[in-house]
Amino acid sequence: MRVDKFLNSVNITKRRAISEDMCKNGVVCINGTVAKPAKDVKVGDIITINYLEKAVKYEVLQIPEAKTIPKTKQNEYVREA
Repeated sequence: MRVDKFLNSVNITKRRAISEDMCKNGVVCINGTVAKPAKDVKVGDIITINYLEKAVKYEVLQIPEAKTIPKTKQNEYVREA
């Protein structure tokens, strides 16, 4: 699954366009490398989002099958590292 779609489906970003812009501007890294929006996410990857105040790391636990998941099930797909 693409990183921009993944961030949107697991409710880290509100819209896919936002996560796509974040990737294009170099805010999103996968395993320490700046990620383009089409970069594939695999189980075990560490996604780092560099916000203005702090960097937040997420570990990918599983890839969602559906387009979106309920916010209550977010911890089944990502874990804040």
